[in-house]
Amino acid sequence: MSHQLLRCRLFGALLPLALVAALIAPPRQAMGQALIDTKAAASLRDQYMADLDTVHVKIMALANAIPEDKYSWRPAPGVRSVSEAFMHVASEWFVYVPASVGGKPPAGFGVPREVIPKMEKITAKQDVIEQLTKGWAYAKGQLAAAEPATLTGKLETWKVPFGDAAFGMSGDLHEHLGQLISYARSVGVKPPWSK
Repeated sequence: MSHQLLRCRLFGALLPLALVAALIAPPRQAMGQALIDTKAAASLRDQYMADLDTVHVKIMALANAIPEDKYSWRPAPGVRSVSEAFMHVASEWFVYVPASVGGKPPAGFGVPREVIPKMEKITAKQDVIEQLTKGWAYAKGQLAAAEPATLTGKLETWKVPFGDAAFGMSGDLHEHLGQLISYARSVGVKPPWSK
């Protein structure tokens, strides 16, 4: 497949997600100002967790559907392979999703900027799926444990309002889902939920 055709496929997969996000996402400044009470923070946290759970289910479906011999496929030199893209998502579940609600990586995780590149070197399908499973369990636990009262102002971890962090992480993970859908289709795998 030509690089130009692949870029068109990737762009075509991501464009609808970007358009939907642009239409439904409130302006950043307005979102940050809207979080003035714990009830609003609790509602946003719950919606954020539900959205990420949907992304998680689809990413896991792709991780299971793509054959192991395709985990080393990459669209071009210097671009993440299938396994590297999955492991990048796992690292975000361990580090950045918790940070989006004021949390920290798991105890003993190490320095993220040192650990994350090492994680992306995990290539065996079962090991990747294991890390995705552990990462999501940790992220979901951090989301569930986030106290709404701590989400009403700027987060210590990112120095931004929770709404900004939630929409930023959600958008990023949806982008990786689009990337992985394109990767799957490029190696001949139809996303399991597609009709």
